[in-house]
Amino acid sequence: MAGHDDLTLVLDIGKSNAKLLLIDADGHVRERHVRANASTPAAVDGPGYTALGVAALQAWLLDAVPTLADRAGVRRISITTHGAAFCGIDEAGLVLPPMDYEWDGYGDLHTRHAALVDAYADSGSPRLPQGLNAGIQLHWLLEHHPAACARVRHWLAWPQYWAWWFSAVAASERSSLGCHTDLWRPADDRPSDWAVHSGLAARFAPMRWAWDVLGPVRPALAARLGLPADVQVHVGSHDSNACLARYLGSQPDATVVSTGTWCVLMAPGAPTERLDPAHDQLVNVAADGRPVATARYMGGREFATICGDADPHWADETALAEVLAQGWLALPAYAESGGPYAGRTPQLLRHGHVVEAGVACVPAALRPALAALYCAQLTAELVTQLDAGGAARPLVLEGPLAGNAAWLRALAGLCPGRVLLRPDDDLEGTARGAWLLTRPLQGLTPSTAGRLLPLHPQGPDAALQASLDLALQARQQDWRAALA
Repeated sequence: MAGHDDLTLVLDIGKSNAKLLLIDADGHVRERHVRANASTPAAVDGPGYTALGVAALQAWLLDAVPTLADRAGVRRISITTHGAAFCGIDEAGLVLPPMDYEWDGYGDLHTRHAALVDAYADSGSPRLPQGLNAGIQLHWLLEHHPAACARVRHWLAWPQYWAWWFSAVAASERSSLGCHTDLWRPADDRPSDWAVHSGLAARFAPMRWAWDVLGPVRPALAARLGLPADVQVHVGSHDSNACLARYLGSQPDATVVSTGTWCVLMAPGAPTERLDPAHDQLVNVAADGRPVATARYMGGREFATICGDADPHWADETALAEVLAQGWLALPAYAESGGPYAGRTPQLLRHGHVVEAGVACVPAALRPALAALYCAQLTAELVTQLDAGGAARPLVLEGPLAGNAAWLRALAGLCPGRVLLRPDDDLEGTARGAWLLTRPLQGLTPSTAGRLLPLHPQGPDAALQASLDLALQARQQDWRAALA
């Protein structure tokens, strides 16, 4: 079989799930293991907080990797994870486990922290709720666990923590340091002034690129996992930026819409000076270091909330048309963590009138299509804002929503005149990007990134499709008016 001795082990840790994938040299998934993530009280002395489940993930890896049938062919390991998570390590191991960014025990620190950090124009980090600015997590730890912080040799972002766990080599990486952390100045390619003044920057590990090789897996760990002694561990990257990396060479003028727990819209080359920090728009940092205009909302979480116990697969074009015909309209926000309308109480309208009972009164068969419409409306609005009056950029659609028929149809109707593209790939974009980042950067070309297929929403009845487009666009005007 092709590539049987040239395999890449990809560890993709999202907020909701962790995935372990074995990918061959042709990019085909040989094996896949998935587990749900759960947070846990931090095992620390003194004031407590909710931490990510480091021990459970480690135990899972120790169990799962030795079961891989083709593990003898693994040659490299690449890691990608969600942002807003940092680990403090010393020579012996983990000193302070990473905070769950949905923990919110900061009290008045939000106000004090905001007064100290670099201006948004320099850091690209908007003020976010809970612990979504990773800097506030570290600020809280400095104040409440000073003795433990004094023991920290390196503060490692979540992908680089796992790279260190495998290799015993510590590194920092731009896409992880630059994702709404308060710790980085994207345009200057250096740590923020606040990170320097607080002493945090002095404990960042040496800066490396996401595709750099740190070294082999620690010998004892390689033996325990049943991996070859020469498996090379790469630095790794932030997950949305791993998804973006596959298109930096092949689609440089496109806006990439990466969907999952978060829907993240990244527009390389779009102006960053017009971004609105009050609407959770930020300057991301691509794996190659370039600043990227970015907007986002917690789409996967909101989709699931609106769906309730209804089957997401019921979200098809027929159900979407019925949602429009019955006059249903969902207004944000259905998640508390970030997004352009964070903190706003969600509302359900029917024919313009508030339905106090909320989405529970929508027929179950229609709730998934309503959720898809809601996500399409938010996506379309953010797409327009990122363009900032410029040319209508193509949209590359990635992740779970890119397989949702109602979301695709609604987005096509709400973005008339745009080219919509989906990858011809059964592997999610974050994992595909992590795999590609183990290749030389110049290898990220149209051929290695995979084919993109244009979305053709028009069915056999052109008049019916045109009518659906008009209904979608009218509903978008209703949505904007209701929010105003």
